[in-house]
Amino acid sequence: MAYQVLTDCPVCRNTLKITKLHCSHCHTTIENEFELSRLASLTKEQLDFVEVFLTCRGNIKEVEKELGISYPTVRGRLTDIISSLGYEPKKKNEVDEKKIVAMLESGEITADEALKLLKEE
Repeated sequence: MAYQVLTDCPVCRNTLKITKLHCSHCHTTIENEFELSRLASLTKEQLDFVEVFLTCRGNIKEVEKELGISYPTVRGRLTDIISSLGYEPKKKNEVDEKKIVAMLESGEITADEALKLLKEE
């Protein structure tokens, strides 16, 4: 049985390093220091959300339908994941008006949602 990779030490909470890789087919073992991707540090719930987001090709309306959650909840989860990956999420006053108009024209957001986003600036 395979377990999910631990990324933080359960004792001191520092980041763990992978030091051993093993092939269960031919029994080859490689030892060294290996790094995990940033995605490995996400929780199962965050990874599930990312999977839905990707299968919906980033279309927030589709993510809303798939998960049965609101547009602001989708945005909140995305912001949380962006922060968990070590990136700085865009500040509210950095909202791109052209992007909002494009999202409105493509049907990703409603007129009411566009107005809310523009008011956040």
